[in-house]
Amino acid sequence: MSTPSVTEEVRSALAENRPVVALESTILSHGLPPGRNREVAERLEGVVRAAGAVPATIAVLGGVPKIGLTPAELDRVCDPANDLVKLSRRDLGAAYALKRDGATTVASTAALAHAAGIGVFATGGLGGVHRGARETWDVSADLDVLATTPVLVVCSGVKSILDMGATLELLETRSVPVIGFGTDRFPAFYRRESAFGVPWRVDSARDAAAVVAAHRTVPGAAGVLLANPIPVDFEMDADLHDRLLAEGLELLRTRDVHGKEVTPVLLEHFHTASGGVSLDANEALVVSNAALAAAVAVELAA
Repeated sequence: MSTPSVTEEVRSALAENRPVVALESTILSHGLPPGRNREVAERLEGVVRAAGAVPATIAVLGGVPKIGLTPAELDRVCDPANDLVKLSRRDLGAAYALKRDGATTVASTAALAHAAGIGVFATGGLGGVHRGARETWDVSADLDVLATTPVLVVCSGVKSILDMGATLELLETRSVPVIGFGTDRFPAFYRRESAFGVPWRVDSARDAAAVVAAHRTVPGAAGVLLANPIPVDFEMDADLHDRLLAEGLELLRTRDVHGKEVTPVLLEHFHTASGGVSLDANEALVVSNAALAAAVAVELAA
């Protein structure tokens, strides 16, 4: 096993039971263009600190899991020349043994965060059940990890490329509570609402923390999903969204894209075909999620 490297800032916060928020690195290496990704990395850590928590961006560098990154390590993650591998939880052992550089997805970030003692994690969107999964069995590892890892994941729902209904059904089957933050509808990443409701709603970070704390007394090891809609000012226009989605689905079909390559290809299409609208939306929602996660982490620590 590769021993995690934890920054002194994160180590001290955990030892003193101060709030810490885990952040993934795949959004930086695969989800945003060069330059902007580094700016967003700094912005994410900044909003977590501003809310009174300590950020812990997670990645694997040289085969070593890093819990919290130095500025130089953030540069390394954000530099496209380094061509980081996209690492789900199943890929961690291989990356350790082969001493690879890799960016962590929701699944691997949640697993590493929990192993380090971090109970709150902010991301953009959760992976889920893909359309046509009845034939392909294409289901994100994010769901299984969330069902077996007692971490709070704050996200803006799932992308509309996925089968949202099946994703929510699977979360129910695996006993993962889905909580809407200020909403009765499950968010659809670029859109604030989908056709699906959420079973529970909270309207404050304090109430969210109370639910998480209570859930952690329930038998089992499932995490909690807190679904936070994209900020109103950055919600994508419905017609633009539907057009980009239809084009994206066709692109995936013609290129025969499956598995972990689906999201990067889809995001790239949204970014290039929306004239930057999706980039602004992506940044706004993940920053909002980081701020909310930090607020909840502060309440949990209190």
